[in-house]
Amino acid sequence: MERLIIIGASGHGKVVADIAALNGYQDIIFLDDDETIKACTGYPVVGKSSDAPEGAVFVAVGNKEVRKKFMERYNGRTQPVLVHPKATVARGVRIGKGSVVMAGAVINPGTMIGKGCIINTNSAIDHDCEIGDFVHVSVGSHLSGTVTVGKGTWIGAGATVSNNVAICGGCMIGAGAAVIKDIDKPGTYVGVPAKMERLYPQNL
Repeated sequence: MERLIIIGASGHGKVVADIAALNGYQDIIFLDDDETIKACTGYPVVGKSSDAPEGAVFVAVGNKEVRKKFMERYNGRTQPVLVHPKATVARGVRIGKGSVVMAGAVINPGTMIGKGCIINTNSAIDHDCEIGDFVHVSVGSHLSGTVTVGKGTWIGAGATVSNNVAICGGCMIGAGAAVIKDIDKPGTYVGVPAKMERLYPQNL
């Protein structure tokens, strides 16, 4: 198995490195633009994000715009899908390159997940969902069946999305929110049921 270069020596990077090791990667190094960081969870930080040597690349950056930029920079490299062994992913689920599925996550049949996504710890995505590129499904959040989430949307920790609901791209769904109807304007949505807090333009 080739070397894995992880961009982003942060807490998220630590989790990604652990999952990578559990997936069989033995040669793992980090890149980070903070020159004061010399190691991350026992693996060396060998340079800046622009200095990647030969090997597969995984972008472990929470910010969706930065994640997209780095993934595009290394578009010609292998960008693996990393799935924790204790996640449950149904047969036939499609997951795009550079996405990570963390421990305890459940992804049920018929679901499609885009590239550069974060499916975080103990989240649940039910059957026939469509998750766009660079989406973050946060810790403990739940998407019911046949949910659509547009590109670059962040589903906050512990949020719930009812079945057959579509959320457009560029949204922030607040922690603990309950989305019970379609959202067609990019913005921040909070509460139970979720209501618009503010609008902003889609930026991906």
